[in-house]
Amino acid sequence: MSTVHSTTYSLLRHRGMTTIFGNPGSNELPFLRNFPDDFRYILGLHEGVVVGMADGYALASGKPVLVNLHAAAGTGNAMGALTNAWYSHSPLVLTAGQQARPLIGVEAMLANVDATQLPKPLVKWSYEPACPEDVPRALSQAIHMASLPARGPVYVSIPYDDWGHDVDADAELLVERDVQSAGTPSSSQLEWFKEHLAQAKNPAIVLGPEVDASRANQLAVALAERLSMPAWVAPSASRCPFPTRHPCFRGVLPAAISGISAKLEGHDLVLVIGAPVFRYHQNAPGRYLPEGTQLLHLTGDVQEAARSPMGDTLVGDLHATLQALLPLLEQSDRQLPEALPLPEPVPEAPGRLAPETVFDSLNALAPEDTIYVKESTSTVTAFWERVEMRHPGSYYFPASGGLGFGLPAAIGVKLAEPDRPVVAVIGDGSANYAISALWSAVQYKLPIIFIILKNDTYGALEWFSRMLNVDDAPGLTIPGMDFCALANGYGLEAVLAESREAFEKALTEGLASDKPLLIEVPTTTIEP
Repeated sequence: MSTVHSTTYSLLRHRGMTTIFGNPGSNELPFLRNFPDDFRYILGLHEGVVVGMADGYALASGKPVLVNLHAAAGTGNAMGALTNAWYSHSPLVLTAGQQARPLIGVEAMLANVDATQLPKPLVKWSYEPACPEDVPRALSQAIHMASLPARGPVYVSIPYDDWGHDVDADAELLVERDVQSAGTPSSSQLEWFKEHLAQAKNPAIVLGPEVDASRANQLAVALAERLSMPAWVAPSASRCPFPTRHPCFRGVLPAAISGISAKLEGHDLVLVIGAPVFRYHQNAPGRYLPEGTQLLHLTGDVQEAARSPMGDTLVGDLHATLQALLPLLEQSDRQLPEALPLPEPVPEAPGRLAPETVFDSLNALAPEDTIYVKESTSTVTAFWERVEMRHPGSYYFPASGGLGFGLPAAIGVKLAEPDRPVVAVIGDGSANYAISALWSAVQYKLPIIFIILKNDTYGALEWFSRMLNVDDAPGLTIPGMDFCALANGYGLEAVLAESREAFEKALTEGLASDKPLLIEVPTTTIEP
């Protein structure tokens, strides 16, 4: 007879979820008993790293991923990383080991009290099965909930004494089950979109991370070219939905109400695809849109649609909608925008390297299909201006701004995309949130290049302190760190690059290597 344990592994195998990320505790050991040979367990030394690795893997693969956490404490450790997974719509199936059922009510050690409430509101669904026989069904529901639009993390608390219980033959029906969604607009909805676009005199397009997630990048390019529209990336960009050297590309919109309105001045219609309207950050009040500007919004997320403060929204599958819409649109007789000029090199000076110089070297030497995992928040603008990204799935940034994403996410991305180069560009402040991820890169022999931009400060915070007139805030400098020594302590080769020549030499050697490498680069501080 099948057990909860055997049925669960059959379910995971059928769904292709054979890579599991975790940091086990005693409550999880019964699940890991007789771990199948066709599965792999990726160990992180902290639950924040575990979720960061799983997040990167899910983003790059587009598939649901099982995460194995330890009760309440492990869940709590993972919550910071979970904020990014929530806003990036990562289909993570988080399981947390619960104390044995007879001991939950008396709050024995490692009992997860009121377990389903703990991860909220950062999960789509949270559940603890009422009986052992319900565990396989609950996990099946969790996988489908995580995968259906809008995708996102889910949470299941499982008492550890459930795994050995028998289940009846009907449980096997769960293994073969599939759930699919369909989101193609009706002909009348497409006609409505077409008419509004056709009537626009000077339209613009704003593209968000959902475009890249649904691999609709080339459809977005075709749409921009068909209507000769300047193409912006939505603010707080966590992915790159549009090639950055295309003539239509105009950069990333600022994350402020007045700043966005200023950039969109003169456009009578703005078409936003695959992004919230909008992810603001700086408190710079103003009009949401310029006078006389209409906004159309296409998204797969009903929550993003409902909370938008302006515009008309269509909720549907982006890829299918763009495929259906493009043949209905006539080629515009407007000229394509002129490509943005390439930025000039920053004059080299003695001392620390400018981040712009690092990015120019990176752009010149890294293969064109390189995947960049970026978590240097004070260098975002310079990176987008100087590093060309032309392929889908080429850029990942923490979707909620929660630090600790970059190092582990690069590991997850490389596990999902072993044939593409992966370069992680991480600030020294960010790196310390998840530094133990370097151990996992070494243990799983992943040839990732970790570039640590070391400016001895929280650069983005310094900029904000000037904006908010808080020049006397403590805790903004972080001197005295040796990332080469830290890397060596985890068994990782590391190089200190204090000149452009040294950086380019280390980068070239790292790209040719089959081992991970950390390059520590002392840099100047620039504005985000």
